[in-house]
Amino acid sequence: MISIRSSQQLGDALRAARKQLGLTQPQLALAAGVGVRFIVDLEAGKPTLRLENVLRVIDALGGEIQLRGLPSIATDDRSEDSVHGA
Repeated sequence: MISIRSSQQLGDALRAARKQLGLTQPQLALAAGVGVRFIVDLEAGKPTLRLENVLRVIDALGGEIQLRGLPSIATDDRSEDSVHGA
């Protein structure tokens, strides 16, 4: 598991994963349903990218995000937030 604390570290990790899988940036873009420019920006550590697309790239590489050190939430907590307008 990799500890990521910056957009640059995320970009570096995803570039390494892409290369390890033998994919080019255009191939990964196609697999993730994003543009090649998005892959270039992501790997460069651009901090203002759309999270939904970042998650698509991570999924296309076979990865997932796990959060540690945060309180866990139950599914009931989410529905309570929507009721209270949070």
